[in-house]
Amino acid sequence: MKKLLRSIVLTLGSAVLATSAYAQNWEQVTAAAKKEGSVVMYSAAVGAPTVKEINRLFEAKYGIRVQLLEARASELRERVRAEQSAGRFLGDVMYNGSTTTDLMQRDGALQAVGQLPAASNFVAPWQADETRTPINALCYGLLVNNNLVKPGEEPKSWKDLANPKWQGKIISDDVRALGGGSIFFFVTHEAFGSDYHKALAKQNLHFSRDIRNEERRVARGEYPLYMPEVLPYFLQLKGLPVRFVVPQEGCPYVRFDMTRLKSSPHPNAAQLLSNFYLEKEAQLVFANAGFNPVKQGVVEAAAPEVRDLLKTKPMGTSNVDRQAEMLELANQIYKR
Repeated sequence: MKKLLRSIVLTLGSAVLATSAYAQNWEQVTAAAKKEGSVVMYSAAVGAPTVKEINRLFEAKYGIRVQLLEARASELRERVRAEQSAGRFLGDVMYNGSTTTDLMQRDGALQAVGQLPAASNFVAPWQADETRTPINALCYGLLVNNNLVKPGEEPKSWKDLANPKWQGKIISDDVRALGGGSIFFFVTHEAFGSDYHKALAKQNLHFSRDIRNEERRVARGEYPLYMPEVLPYFLQLKGLPVRFVVPQEGCPYVRFDMTRLKSSPHPNAAQLLSNFYLEKEAQLVFANAGFNPVKQGVVEAAAPEVRDLLKTKPMGTSNVDRQAEMLELANQIYKR
């Protein structure tokens, strides 16, 4: 019994010492980051007010300037490749979709982000690895016109979209090109198979790549349904006669990661900013804008008008290794 108690005391003591040392180390990281004075962030969320707001909060808290460069996901990958090939390591951290961060991890363009105090208590299925830290997710559902579709008559399942009553009545992001449509195709094909999409192809879907215009067409009553609608865009349609519906299987999604670029010039500031994006203050900025947070306890603290919408079940996302295969399959089923 005495040996057991002694073992417990030693274990607890070691844990306390480790926690104390970790806190002390993080204080050193913070102090070093302030000396560096700035951090360079590459972001694929072009024009996103959420990123700008979180960076503003970080600057106010730590007095460290965030230099933000925005570009499309593929453009950032090429920029980093060109910079690093020339031995020019200019960026510190990158905020980008998980498909691109997966590719850049394979490119060897990333390095370990290091220990982050806030990298814990993730909501399933989100989890971090050595180089990629999930930050939020973009959830896809349906945009429904309130005047054309009465409450209770909207599709309850993604499968319901193949019901003949919706024939000719659905606008869709093009499933044959990269974007929300291709993610919808990938996830629902995995869930329901090719027969589902062959049935859906007979529905005379109206394909488009102009998401914001198609939202307005649904709001005006030209079509009763648009798919797949992203939750943050829907929240910007406040006051219009539309609602956001997530079918019972859940939502296809895109995950956004924070990564640290190889040989980052401001390593401590990079680590500090990465950690800040996981703290509740930053996670709430995303949640209130309609992005699914990755940390526990954030949804419950979000604004009442978004709280229930954020409780959607993640249904799945695309896989970079099968992207070309699935685009080809979509082109075969939904012939141009």
